[in-house]
Formats: sequence, C-alpha cells, structure tokens
Amino acid sequence: MTEVLAVHAADLTKTYGILTALDGITIQVAQGEVYGLLGPNGAGKTTFLRMLFGLIRPDSGTLEVFGRSWQSAGVGVLEGVAGFIESPKFYPGLSGRKNLELLAGLDGGTTPHRIDEVLDTVDLTDRQSSKVGGYSFGMRQRLGVAASLLRDPKLLVLDEPANGLDPAGIRDMRALVKRLAASGLTVLLSSHDMGEVEDICDDVTIMRTGSVVYHGSIATLREQAPAQAHRITTTDNDAAEKLARARDLDVTRTDDALAVRGPQHRVDALIADIAGAGIALRGLSLDEAPLEALFFMLTEPTSDSSTSATSGAHQ
Repeated sequence: MTEVLAVHAADLTKTYGILTALDGITIQVAQGEVYGLLGPNGAGKTTFLRMLFGLIRPDSGTLEVFGRSWQSAGVGVLEGVAGFIESPKFYPGLSGRKNLELLAGLDGGTTPHRIDEVLDTVDLTDRQSSKVGGYSFGMRQRLGVAASLLRDPKLLVLDEPANGLDPAGIRDMRALVKRLAASGLTVLLSSHDMGEVEDICDDVTIMRTGSVVYHGSIATLREQAPAQAHRITTTDNDAAEKLARARDLDVTRTDDALAVRGPQHRVDALIADIAGAGIALRGLSLDEAPLEALFFMLTEPTSDSSTSATSGAHQ
C-alpha cells in the first residue's frame, strides 16, 4: 500500500484579477523528507503556503495534507501541522519562555517539560528568561521554530527561515533544520536561495511566476546543472578568450573578466596556455555555483531552459 503523502497539491490555480499567482501547480511531499520550495520573490511560494494553512482558497485544483482536504476535514487538515509564514511575531516585552507559554495556552496547553524540550532543540535554553525585544533576528526565527514544535507536529512548514540572517544565523538555522530532519519530521521549507536548501533538501520544486519549472530530486537537478564557472581576469582578455575557445570551453564576457565553463582539466590547461602566451593572470576565482546558475536559468524571465529541465522531472 502506498504511503499517504504529507502534502499532495494537484493543479492548484489562484488568480487575483489579471494576476495569476498559481498556474496549475502540482507538488508532492513524501512523509519524512525535507522538501524545498524554491523561487524568487513573486514566484508563488507564499501563496501556496497560505493555501496550505487555509488562509486563502484555490480557484481550482485540490490540496491534501496527510490525505485530508479542507473540503472534507475543515480545520482538521492542520492536525499535526505547524510552522510560520513570513517572520514569526512575539510580544517583545515578554521573555521567550513566557511567549511560548501564552502560545501553548492558545493551542490547548502543554507541559513545562515540553517547553524545556523545544527551547533546548533550538538552542535558546540560556536565553529563555530574556525579553524577546532583546533577541537577535536569528533568535526570533529560532523561537518561531520552537513555537511550532510545541504541537509536536508531523509536518513543519518554514517560510524563508533564513531570510535576513547573517552568515552565522544562516549556519545555525541550517543546522537546526538538519537536526529536525534527522528526527524523522517532515519539513517543507521555502526559500529564494538555492544554497540554503542544497545540502538539506531531498526533493525540490522550483517556481517562476506561479508555475512549476522543475520538480524532482536535488541529485537529478545536479545532473542538469552546467559546469562550474571560473572567473578569469588577465592583462589581455581578448587573447585569453581565443585560447579558451581553442580549448572548446564555453566563454561569457563581462566588462573586465571571462566566465569560463567546461571540464576542470580543460580549465587547468587554459591557465597554462595563458601563462605560456606571456599573458599575466590578474584574477582566478570560482563564479556562481552550478546549481545556483541553473536556478537563475530556470527562474529568470528571459530563460528558455525551463522546458528541458521540467520534462525530465516527475509531476
């Protein structure tokens, strides 16, 4: 017997006047996986999450959470579901622990031990008595996760949890999601940053202007990604470009550098060619990561690459 999906959205459509926020999207999230919902601002990610929480209704299509739909189960759809959309809000004059106690009371109550557990999970035990107004943005994000975990959910929904965080905060949030995933919790994570989800998600859906342009595994996405680009700056970029093309490398010119893509051994040979030709090498660095490059190819309005990427993915 096939296991019931944690989230099963089929042909969801939502329009606001002439704006199509969702255009017949299909998303399937299996139980126990960390699932990434990716796309730039305006792609439709938050619209979908609002729909999942019942804050808006689709114009057409179906949406089930653990086999339950809003039509058949009403608010019961959210049994075992927790999370937040956009940034979580708290009473700044109250402590982190007191905020959790109030939220737990609104949701039917919980035990002091459970509050201890969730504070420990998000590494806020030492700051539980401090007023939230003195928390950093990253600490408030983690407190939002703690509030969600009070329900002991089976599905945790996080909307851009690392948005606005500094590098240390991003690292801490990524580590937290990994710990939650290791516990067997299903996590649905939205983001506009491929790097945020590349190392923690099993499968991803990439959206652009309300449509799905890729749906499948990170592993399959990596297979479709272009080669790593190297940014090369020399004292004679015109001559360096000719040498790169002679090595059958893909070259893109910028104002002061070359973006060179191709097998690593050919790039290495090109560097030797440049030196051998008496051209001084002024700069050599890695450009955008392959998955990041593919993400931009799929989501930029001028992209014509979405068809090939989507055709190999399951819908």
